[in-house]
Amino acid sequence: MSYTIISGTNRRDSNTYRIALHYQQVMDKKGIEAKLVTLENVNPLAEDGEFKRIERDILIPTSKFIFISPEYNGSIPGILKLVIDEADWKTAWRDKKAALVGVSTGRAGNLRGMDHLTSILHHMNIHVLPNMLPISQVDRFLNGNGQVTDTGILAAVEKQIDQFIVF
Repeated sequence: MSYTIISGTNRRDSNTYRIALHYQQVMDKKGIEAKLVTLENVNPLAEDGEFKRIERDILIPTSKFIFISPEYNGSIPGILKLVIDEADWKTAWRDKKAALVGVSTGRAGNLRGMDHLTSILHHMNIHVLPNMLPISQVDRFLNGNGQVTDTGILAAVEKQIDQFIVF
């Protein structure tokens, strides 16, 4: 199995990226290498070849994706949708598996966005782990170093990852 974690925003120094790093660290402790793709400097429309390199070297070989998506206007960030749309769906996405994590500073943990993302992924025949994790008020659960400190969130992440490994 090949795992990739996608930090689904192009905002710099984001809580989304901090949560993605936490997922990567948990996977590493379980002996599973997971690549981490941040969309901070990704421009799928640029003709510099960088996005095609990410697609070829990371997206296509991946069999399981963990999408960490912040809430943008009740949905997912446009950059995440653009990355999904610009990659060749038959080789980058089809018949693969995904776990979803919603991140917000509000009270719903991007539940609506995860529903939207699930619909998009199902359309491309990606199998989505039923245990989607909404992380509400994420800014309250990170310490000054950007690390997750809440025991409930830590346990929920562990559970989701354990389920995803056998999914």
